[in-house]
Amino acid sequence: MNFSDFSKASQQFNQFSPEMKEQMMKMAKERIKEKMLKWFATPTFVLLGIALGAVIGALTACFGDISDRLTAIRDANPLYLIPALAIGGAAIAFAYKKWGRWTERGMDQVFAVGLKKETDFPLVAIPMAAVSTWLTQLFGGSAGREGAAMQIGSALSYNISKKLPFENAAHIMLITGLAAGFAGIFQAPMAATAFALEVLLVGHFELAALLPAAAAAFTACKVTSMLGFHKFSVDLNSLLDASGFSASIFTNEGALDGKFLVKLALMGILFGIVGGGFAKLLGLSQNFFAKKFPNNIKRIAIMGVGISALLLLFFQGRYAGLGTNLLDMSFASANAAGEAANAVGTAASIANASATGIAGYDWILKFALTILTLSAGFVGGVVTPLFAIGATFGIFIASVFGMPVALAAALGFAAVFASASNTLWAPILIAGEIFGFNCLPAFFIVCTVAYICNGGQSIYKQKKIRIKI
Repeated sequence: MNFSDFSKASQQFNQFSPEMKEQMMKMAKERIKEKMLKWFATPTFVLLGIALGAVIGALTACFGDISDRLTAIRDANPLYLIPALAIGGAAIAFAYKKWGRWTERGMDQVFAVGLKKETDFPLVAIPMAAVSTWLTQLFGGSAGREGAAMQIGSALSYNISKKLPFENAAHIMLITGLAAGFAGIFQAPMAATAFALEVLLVGHFELAALLPAAAAAFTACKVTSMLGFHKFSVDLNSLLDASGFSASIFTNEGALDGKFLVKLALMGILFGIVGGGFAKLLGLSQNFFAKKFPNNIKRIAIMGVGISALLLLFFQGRYAGLGTNLLDMSFASANAAGEAANAVGTAASIANASATGIAGYDWILKFALTILTLSAGFVGGVVTPLFAIGATFGIFIASVFGMPVALAAALGFAAVFASASNTLWAPILIAGEIFGFNCLPAFFIVCTVAYICNGGQSIYKQKKIRIKI
């Protein structure tokens, strides 16, 4: 605008009545305020993400450390603690009825808030989720712990968002806290960022949350690492080298190996069926037992007796808790198979892999006991048990496809999680962050096929995404 234009505009403005001038000034101030809020929104969210990541990282490190200590106590005394699973379950149900009435739905509460079906997410969810998960772990319930970690992050970040003047702050901060909780417990920040964006997808990706979520996830990961919290990781390249395989298995004289790609796709279909079947049966089981035993305390107590009996019957707690024991054995089996390959040949090592620790029935028993535990009402997560189910199932089918045991276990680890959670990028990225990125093409193919073949199921009831082909 030149001087003459400005002069004309000024003369026109002076002709307006005082009331009109006041109204126009008010509108101008509101527009300036809106512009300023938009400019400062992303930097503010990122700074809050870093601060929240530090706090949530510290909380999840503390939560995870106590969980590990309780697991060690249970593993040392299975015959004393597992029989008390029903008592621990009754205590969980009573506590939620008494003090956590509006937080007992766990991750379903996160989705209800994320989908704007509810606006209340009490901070009491944090201690309730943590303590209830500890009790589940102590007495041997077959469940994970990432659910509590994500509730800790989500509840804290969502309540902070209520004080922010920015548009869509609640949803952005919910994603940010979810990413921080996932990253803190698994120390996989890239996967955590993708997971938070995927599971809270509501018709579109909330890209405004990308930077804050990433900032929170990387900060939480760094803080938990600094505090000495253990990260599960496997040097898959070394295991493959020990088996006589390397990343060159993806190519044949410089071109993609078609036979190997077909094997990966077929394995992806099986992983998709297992993960989708888990999600479907979990939903059916939860509905069935909720109708069979409407009283939460009675349900968890009665089922707790049966679950503890099964846990003791099947090798005195082999399938209790997170399933990290099965993961450790899976990759110990892979290492032993690799050493055997150097001595007696690959085929023999694959055939004898189960003799080193993993049995063909491990995946199905962990599958069934995890569904029963969560259907009874015990609190925790489902992702780590899914990792264990996938890895042991991968070993179970490795010999059918002539696949290195280590690679089969790693593929199952990621792909069953992809299928059951109905997410794609998070499983691919967590596979890279845990096993290394050299085998990323294999993880991409298997997870993509498993994701497509899961029948549209998800362990997260309110997840809305569907695949159209």
